[in-house]
Amino acid sequence: MRILIAEDDPVSRRLLEVTLHKWGYEVIACPDGMAAWQILQRPDTPSLAILDWMMPGMDGLQVCREVRQQAAEPYIYVLLLTAKSQKTDIIAGLEAGADDYLTKPFDANELRMRLRAGRRILDLQAELILVREALRDQATHDSLTNLWNRATIYEILQRELDHIRRTNTTVSVILVDIDYFKRINDTYGHLIGDAVLRETAHCMQAVLRPYDNIGRYGGEEFLLVLPECDTAGAMTLAERLRTTIATKALTLAEGMTPLTVSLGVATSSLARETESLISAADAALYRAKNSGRNRVELATVADVTAESVLKGSMA
Repeated sequence: MRILIAEDDPVSRRLLEVTLHKWGYEVIACPDGMAAWQILQRPDTPSLAILDWMMPGMDGLQVCREVRQQAAEPYIYVLLLTAKSQKTDIIAGLEAGADDYLTKPFDANELRMRLRAGRRILDLQAELILVREALRDQATHDSLTNLWNRATIYEILQRELDHIRRTNTTVSVILVDIDYFKRINDTYGHLIGDAVLRETAHCMQAVLRPYDNIGRYGGEEFLLVLPECDTAGAMTLAERLRTTIATKALTLAEGMTPLTVSLGVATSSLARETESLISAADAALYRAKNSGRNRVELATVADVTAESVLKGSMA
């Protein structure tokens, strides 16, 4: 583990370095608070710091305050080293953001115990971050395909549409539906159906641009959000997706089973509201499936008009 030392007295700094090296720590030492603050702003900064209270330019308390105001992750555990022993001084140090303190001249065993306590806290904090990120991943991703889930891909599309209203650019969407998926489930079972969903998701991810987004929209349907992609680009990409998946026959004990998808494409030149754009793509997808499947269809103005008429009749 790496530790940052900020101590203006060279003898004390050297004593700390030797002691920490002997305990197996990797030490980064600096002579003042300003140098310490510069190191603590780096992305690879040590997560544990020993700061002398009294230093020229920027003292340990000021460094503590700056660290806590930044509120960056991972957490930096700060041990304040001080010759002050009054309770009011100690309280001031803790209120500034220090996690613990040690009076000078320090006792090696006491320092070792306080560092051990700091490491335990840092380990617990790292575990909490892992749990938080896992929960965040569960809340935003589909557990089977690891794509964005329906709510998240919908939010992504809303953000893209908000963006194009400000920048006057274009966003396109593609709705993808696996052909005869119910037949696959009924014939081979749901485990094979799950494998088909994962394989289809993987194939599509391999074709998309790095800044495109894809989510499982529901069942065997996927929604793709393509920023700065016009009608021609979206149709070209949709056709590439179709042909890529069509070449991936499903290999089973019973033999090879063809796998195809139908796709509906819509762009923001037709609609700039989230539901209207998705509805237009859905209408195009419906045509693709009714026209024999394994094909791409483009949404038209009539699709948006039909959706608006339907909304009006339901009002």
